Amino acid sequence: MPAENIIGFDAIPQTIPHFCLESFRRNAKPDALSFKLDDAWHRISGSEAIERIRRIALGLSRMGVKEGDRIAVISENRPEWSLTDLAILSLRAVNVPIYTTQAVDQIQYILENSGARMLFISGKKLWQHAENAIRSVERLEKLIFFDSDAGVEDDSRTMTLTEVEERGSAAGEIDNFDELLEQVKTDDLATIIYTSGTTGEPKGVMLTHENFVSNVVAISKGLPIKSTDRSLAVLPLSHIFERTVFYVLCSNGVAVHYCAAFDQIASHLQEVKPTIMTAVPRLFEQVYHKIVKKGKAAGGWKTSLFEWALDVGQQYWHAKDTHQRVSPALAAKQALASRLVFSKWRDGVGGHLRFFVSGGAPLSKKLSYAFWAAGIPILQGYGMTEACVTCANRPDENKVGSIGTPFEGVEMKIEEKTGEILIRGKSVMQGYFNRPEDTAKAIDSDGYYHTGDVGYVDEDGHFYVTDRIKDLFKLSNGKYVAPLQVESLLKQSPLISQPVAVGSGRKQVGALIVPDWDTLRETLADEGIKVEGTREELCQNPHVVKRVQRDAVELTREMNDYERVKRVYLLPREFSIDKGEMTPTLKIKRGVIDEKYSEVIDQICGG
Repeated sequence: MPAENIIGFDAIPQTIPHFCLESFRRNAKPDALSFKLDDAWHRISGSEAIERIRRIALGLSRMGVKEGDRIAVISENRPEWSLTDLAILSLRAVNVPIYTTQAVDQIQYILENSGARMLFISGKKLWQHAENAIRSVERLEKLIFFDSDAGVEDDSRTMTLTEVEERGSAAGEIDNFDELLEQVKTDDLATIIYTSGTTGEPKGVMLTHENFVSNVVAISKGLPIKSTDRSLAVLPLSHIFERTVFYVLCSNGVAVHYCAAFDQIASHLQEVKPTIMTAVPRLFEQVYHKIVKKGKAAGGWKTSLFEWALDVGQQYWHAKDTHQRVSPALAAKQALASRLVFSKWRDGVGGHLRFFVSGGAPLSKKLSYAFWAAGIPILQGYGMTEACVTCANRPDENKVGSIGTPFEGVEMKIEEKTGEILIRGKSVMQGYFNRPEDTAKAIDSDGYYHTGDVGYVDEDGHFYVTDRIKDLFKLSNGKYVAPLQVESLLKQSPLISQPVAVGSGRKQVGALIVPDWDTLRETLADEGIKVEGTREELCQNPHVVKRVQRDAVELTREMNDYERVKRVYLLPREFSIDKGEMTPTLKIKRGVIDEKYSEVIDQICGG
């Protein structure tokens, strides 16, 4: 592991703005932060980043922002998010991030519950989405737009980030900023992040500078991050995972490139050519299915070669992962597959990626082996809002299917009676904002945070998550089923876009499935089955249902009999945040789904 990624950390004051500002100064990069606008990449140097943070902080200070004030931010990924965040923290104020996908009623709840004084918002699009919620919160003193052309003229509270910076540009105030920065303490509250809330109202998680800093130092020591690395930020900065990762990358002098929308990822990968990157399993699943679809559509010997390479890659990495002997013949086949087929996969992600870090949900072994075979390592990690990033696999100690080993300073253990994963360490939250009873339930008297995840640890200290305790459901025969495990297998099918395992209180396991309609139509056509009609009509077509059910039954074949999917029900469109079926972090609200589709679930699971 390179020493450069931890040099000097002990000498830097232990707060987030000190870490990042010192890194901007020390590394002096011309492209510290980059973003694409009007088909051109714009770069912010380290010195410019420092100056803009200073101006924003002093501007806010002149507007009355002080220690403990809550300042909310709702925006897509862009440099202004990070610059504003660091400016807020430099004033000992508290950043309250809000997801751009948050429902309007939840935006209003977060603004009111946190007592936010001001709100930073990116531009017109988000204003139109959240206008009713924002206007209803009278205590908001200022609405500050990142875009100068937001055009909200009927609210006297509005101003632009440029205007804030102009207020902070007064001559002779550099020393004042340094004085403000020196007052920031490790135990200062840095943020209140509201959990996505699969049930009930969101809870505000309180994290201090020490919570973040301990995590930054531990991750920097645990992963081989270099100041020469390039990264592409695709996950929302409002999420604990990407925000912590930004602090890690920034502190290590990594050039960060922002991706504002999912549909930009493919082009950004080609242009940025990242060397390290974070993502969630859904990204890998979609990339994998697109590659498989293209490979199988090539026809003739090209398809045969593609399928051969996939099979070789699975054999090779299964052997490597389980510490079996790799024969010279298999090694030679893997080298050939890498040169003829997998090299195109590497080119698809820019050609320079050293590793991905994946979190948020389990990734199936089949997909993991495929990417590793392609020379694109995926290191599965684990964390949550309440404890930041707690553990991950390392490049030289990776176990596919596990969430890795804890980072330095993090204690993890399995509760004997329930199998619940417990966490203790400096990264664990201070508690839930104004909810002492919920805090007492989450953190026990020994300081362990109860994650709500069930899992186990192997003889080498690698942890595994099997499911969420509250997501486990019991069949009428008394057997418990872990839906995440079932769904992880179902996602291997290119025909399946979104699966939800169901069957609580019923006789057998079923699945509600939103198909990948394009792939499904093409597959049926290739198999000589012609289908016509709307999606709603196709959901009732026995040929269509039977084809998807065939994949679901086959993929869960090796599970215990009571866990296997017996029947499926197809849905025409994906579950959505707007309909209350998913959280802003794209987790399924199982209670909502069970209630909304109760008759259907009875039908396929035997009510």
